[in-house]
Amino acid sequence: MVHSEDTKKQHWKRNIILFLSSQTLSLFGSSLVQYAIMWHITLTTQSGIMMTMYILCGFIPTFLLSPFAGVWADRFNRKFLIMISDAMIAVVTLILAVTFMLGYEAMWLLFVISAVRALGAGVQTPAVGAILPQIVPQDNLTKINGINGSLQALMMFIAPIVSAGILSVASIEMILFIDVITAAIAILTLFFFLKIPLHQKASDHQTTGYLDDFKQGLVYIGQHAFLKTFFIFFGFFFVLMAPAAFLTPLQVTRTFGDDVWRLTAIEIAFSVGMMAGGGVIASWGGFKNRVFTMTLASLIMGICTVLLGIVPIFWIYLAVMAAFGIAMPIFNTPTTVLLQEKVDGNYLGRIFGVFGMISTSMMPIGMLIFGPLADVIQIEWLLFGTGLFMLVLTLLFSTNKRLIEAGKPLPEETKQE
Repeated sequence: MVHSEDTKKQHWKRNIILFLSSQTLSLFGSSLVQYAIMWHITLTTQSGIMMTMYILCGFIPTFLLSPFAGVWADRFNRKFLIMISDAMIAVVTLILAVTFMLGYEAMWLLFVISAVRALGAGVQTPAVGAILPQIVPQDNLTKINGINGSLQALMMFIAPIVSAGILSVASIEMILFIDVITAAIAILTLFFFLKIPLHQKASDHQTTGYLDDFKQGLVYIGQHAFLKTFFIFFGFFFVLMAPAAFLTPLQVTRTFGDDVWRLTAIEIAFSVGMMAGGGVIASWGGFKNRVFTMTLASLIMGICTVLLGIVPIFWIYLAVMAAFGIAMPIFNTPTTVLLQEKVDGNYLGRIFGVFGMISTSMMPIGMLIFGPLADVIQIEWLLFGTGLFMLVLTLLFSTNKRLIEAGKPLPEETKQE
């Protein structure tokens, strides 16, 4: 009996190492391309409109596809969904690389690839969120999600440096080919070495249509009061995070100076903070009640947002940005784990699909409000005000009885099952 348990543990550890390694490698290639395209558009056009179009191409397809992708993640083999989306991105990237090598460098091609990559991300995100509980034992989910967060932050830190280094000695085509190779390695790793049994809904005969499945997901949210409250909180919180997420580079340029190193420094400070935060949550695990861990992180983010609006010295500003970065994984990890633990596995893809719609749309919606305001009101005031509202929202969140009840750990017998 002990031997079989040891074998089982070794099995899941091998699977998660293979899965996270392949996803990190794929993410690295994707990040290289993301920065290369962004800089190529910036340097070639120096146009704010072109950059806005690029951002929209990278956001709208993910938002539109999320509800369908959530249904797919529940109806089909999640491993194959991840592989197919990676393959789709790789093929389009390869076509773009060959087209560029032949001398055809039309700007619209970059917008097309951005949109296709966004479609791939829209398929992958709910599938990855839903597949982890199939691989990882319940009591290890926080640790693994924390490690995954640290790996993603590490890629955010390394990718712009490597991308800039390659662009300085080679062309953008080289980066596109690197992404194709990393995607191919990730796909082959999943296909040949990772064996994950089908979840129940995917193995059952499908008797309902896509729209009915999506409606069932919404009904599921409606029947679980904590999910409704949870998503409403997130919607408002993400809107309030928009100035801290998008307007801080503009604030730094206006307040501290338009040196490129300052903009690079805030990105590095945030990324290093995220790596540290991922390590903290992976080793600590958070409070027993996941809602209390999220509350702590929300308080830190609210306080940091206020401080970003009042700090007069740039080095202190960087320290605050790093603290904000530390809080992000401590906020995101228990959020993901709470959904993975509390949601029926057959609905998990759809719930992550809805969550993906909220997380990808609310900050851009916030920018529709705060972006124009930044031209008539000092960004410092916007940060100070949204930070205070984040603190008030956190107070309401932390005192909600439904959420506190939902945040409690699962009974031991449920974990063992």
